[in-house]
Amino acid sequence: MSSTDLDDGTRPGRVPTAEDFVAAQASPEFQELRTRLRRYVFPMTALFLAWYLMYVLLGAYAHDFMATEVFGNVNLGLLLGLGQFVSTFLITGLYVRFANRELDPRAAAIRNELEGGPA
Repeated sequence: MSSTDLDDGTRPGRVPTAEDFVAAQASPEFQELRTRLRRYVFPMTALFLAWYLMYVLLGAYAHDFMATEVFGNVNLGLLLGLGQFVSTFLITGLYVRFANRELDPRAAAIRNELEGGPA
């Protein structure tokens, strides 16, 4: 297998030049792809960081609140800490679904245009 083979075993129609990449970056299709990515990533990042900061501040300054027993030896701090892991996996899953639906088809179209392959 040569170094120009793609993962699916096909060969690109041509190898894009640096000028091709600059032109693709300036294209409306690439700008739309970047805008869609940013509209998802920035708010999701801000939401997660706010949630994490709240957890850290509660742990540092609201000891009694975090020590509130929910059931047995399980307290609110433990549940909120586990919630951090759950929210991380949830955000990852949502991003994968978003990327598969919204980003990957657009990126593939741009790549195919650069390589001269089928649209």
